[in-house]
Amino acid sequence: MLTGKQRSYLKGLANAVPAIMQVGKAGITDSLITQVDEYLEQHELVKGSVLKNALFTAREVCEELAEELSAEYVQVIGNKFVIYRESKENKQILLPK
Repeated sequence: MLTGKQRSYLKGLANAVPAIMQVGKAGITDSLITQVDEYLEQHELVKGSVLKNALFTAREVCEELAEELSAEYVQVIGNKFVIYRESKENKQILLPK
């Protein structure tokens, strides 16, 4: 579980991260989950967006992906969302205490 200070720190880092995935009408597929899982292992922080024709809101997508991948929900703004998971082998982000 992230503290408020850690979440705030990750929000600041997420400003510079481009959205690397888009969730559309197909929703959350197995291939999307695999892609995000691999990206989280490499980079620890993932930003994505939800297209207007999607059947889900950004919050629903964010919460479902975080649950599926044992990750942490960081933020949702409009149609963009950010999730975080500490890498097992490639730690890059040092969270404040």
